[in-house]
Amino acid sequence: MARKNKTASPGGTGAHLGFEAKLWAAADALRGSMDAAEYKHVVLGLIFLKYISDVFEEQHAKLVAEKAEGADPEDPDEYRAQNIFWVPPEARWAHLLAQARQPTIGQLVDDAMAAIERHNPALKGVLPKDYARPALDKQRLGQLIDLISNIRVGDEEARAKDVLGRVYEYFLSQFASAEGKKGGEFYTPHCVVRLLVEMIEPYRGRVYDPCCGSAGMFVQSVEFIRAHASGNGNGGRARADISIYGQESNYTTWRLAKMNLAIRGIEGQIAHGDTFHNDRFPDLKADFILANPPFNVSDWGGERLRDDKRWKYGVLLAALSLT
Repeated sequence: MARKNKTASPGGTGAHLGFEAKLWAAADALRGSMDAAEYKHVVLGLIFLKYISDVFEEQHAKLVAEKAEGADPEDPDEYRAQNIFWVPPEARWAHLLAQARQPTIGQLVDDAMAAIERHNPALKGVLPKDYARPALDKQRLGQLIDLISNIRVGDEEARAKDVLGRVYEYFLSQFASAEGKKGGEFYTPHCVVRLLVEMIEPYRGRVYDPCCGSAGMFVQSVEFIRAHASGNGNGGRARADISIYGQESNYTTWRLAKMNLAIRGIEGQIAHGDTFHNDRFPDLKADFILANPPFNVSDWGGERLRDDKRWKYGVLLAALSLT
């Protein structure tokens, strides 16, 4: 999606002292007894939907103003030409907001997510579509939609300030904290990610994360390049010239990663599958590898990998002997 360069680091301390914390407190109050691991997909899916709807509506208003010149605000190609996701009428935020207090709101959100995937192949299989399930309180869902409606996350001003990036990052960190040890499966603390990126300085080339979680390593890599492109220590010579490759074994976390990149306009190849036993990039020659492996996983099948060609430069003897 078309985006401007960010003016603030998503995850920097200053960025999280304002509306993100207030929004989180309000959203968390609506969680009720729902488990945090389940609730994060409810919230983050809606924030993503609000974002692409905001971007769409801004372009829609421009096209309406240009109708006399031949513009068609209901032509999907008018949006795709600008790298904007096409949002069909039944999936637009205004439509969902108008129905937020109806008992059918869960099914309406599911239908909206399905419609967006149908019209935008890049999002196929990515968006959550289980808002109609009986266990999800529809009154709280409607209240959550009302809450998210109070922020603009996809218009030009919000994109320049990376509003959604900051919200998404903050919510991921809070959900990870709420889930405890299991939160480490999809989120690495921002300070750790930033340190790793600053150490390897991925200015250009192929960047690979074999257990990418929610794609924080890639987001920070792009942030690093953008920060240094303005002349921080390199005379402004750095340019965004990296290719992103990642793999994640947990399907729901893979979806989080795809959304996390999409809301920032970052293109990358993110595959779903077990990197050890179903390597989706067997021929990749990466220039940089960033990873925070799930060290707490003991039954990863190391005994089946003793002769794996990836041990060319060394065998994980200690790890293999544990299995």
